[in-house]
Amino acid sequence: MHVGHLRFGMSEQTDTPTADTTAATDDGAVRAWLVERTYSDDEQNIIILVYATPDGRRYFRKERALTSFTNDVRETTAAVDVPPNNLGSVTDPEERERYATEAARMADAYDPDETV
Repeated sequence: MHVGHLRFGMSEQTDTPTADTTAATDDGAVRAWLVERTYSDDEQNIIILVYATPDGRRYFRKERALTSFTNDVRETTAAVDVPPNNLGSVTDPEERERYATEAARMADAYDPDETV
């Protein structure tokens, strides 16, 4: 099995995210930004999307099958709103910092529902 990783470039930005990037939605969901996309070219053809909160402390992992040759189009948005109980904890300090940096970069560059 071959697993490849596509990671978005890391910026040198260290600014604290603005309030609107960390706010919970009216239904209590937490906004998380796309920080990593991993793909596998084995027989499963799975793409793994990792979204993280702006502080990098929590993440949401989403798996999906690659689209077929039909019109099965699945868009990937810059951010998703996730119920708090669906978020995992990021325990590694380096990964937490990397996620926070990338989440901030994505929040500055894209609207939450923008396709990336």
